Amino acid sequence: MRLGIHIGYWGLLDAAAQLELTLEAERLGYDSVWTAEAYGSDAATILGWLAAQTSRIKLGAAVFQIPGRSAAMTAMTAMTLDNLSGGRFRLGLGASGPQVAEGWHGQRYGRMLARTRDYVAIVRKALARERVVHDGEAIQLPLPDGPGKALRLTVAPVQERIPIYLAAIGPRNTALAGEIADGWLPTLFSPEHVAQLRANLEEGAARAGRSLEGFDIAPSVQVFIDDDLDAARDRMRPFIALYVGGMGSRRQNFYNRLIQRYGFEDAAREIQDLYLDRKYAEAAAAIPVELIDMVSLCGPRDRVRERLQVYRDAGVGTLMVTPAAVDGQERVRQLRELAELAA
Repeated sequence: MRLGIHIGYWGLLDAAAQLELTLEAERLGYDSVWTAEAYGSDAATILGWLAAQTSRIKLGAAVFQIPGRSAAMTAMTAMTLDNLSGGRFRLGLGASGPQVAEGWHGQRYGRMLARTRDYVAIVRKALARERVVHDGEAIQLPLPDGPGKALRLTVAPVQERIPIYLAAIGPRNTALAGEIADGWLPTLFSPEHVAQLRANLEEGAARAGRSLEGFDIAPSVQVFIDDDLDAARDRMRPFIALYVGGMGSRRQNFYNRLIQRYGFEDAAREIQDLYLDRKYAEAAAAIPVELIDMVSLCGPRDRVRERLQVYRDAGVGTLMVTPAAVDGQERVRQLRELAELAA
């Protein structure tokens, strides 16, 4: 199992803090660094900046928003980052959600499975430097009723095949990851439910007539190593409350549905009700400790070491961690301790 670090959005950490963490992760032998985007910083600029200041660590987008870029622009960006990094780029894609897609990008949030399937097919064609002609259910290139011309990418990426990951939560888009992607980026991943989740991946792989050999399960996980288990669990509460309670609307919150599928139906509803009523501290306090332990790495060293083995046994290929610390020295300490425990 490889270790990666997820540095999140630029702005939550400033540039100096993100660079410090990335360089320390590279020194410690972490395999990859990943960054995100929502409606603040974009992921591509951060990765280009990190590419210039690192030499070995792989650079991943987790994720580029599908509604935010055309498939062709994503291919152009992926090719550019792969060249700037000397072949270290990993392309993570995600559908985002209706509030961001329609409120920020002006893109209708519908038919996302078909759109993602077409999008990935176009990206792959472009990166292979084929002339891009695609007659899909959601995307047609060139447009059939105008002067559009089938074009090919003028510059080749360094890698023969840039790995493509899909961020997926629900059963159908998780199956799609197994069908068309090289890896899967789950959030609030529970290794205890890996049999159910892997069945979705295998369903998709079977549709494509492929196996999951070499497929990278790459969850992002909050980590805080501390002898005080309760204090470590409390570090996890704001993040879980945000995703389960406030990421999306009351009617459409994919993370809330996921937690319900884990068996926390009542807790998921309570956390969401409190969060959407702006009772953030109460929402965080309502998170069961069993849920915290299931979806994060926290507590004393021996406990975290045992939990790392659970992730290995679940078939995780890349464990992408975010230190749940506000102090720079403490974030670095968390990275160092985790590297020791995972060795």
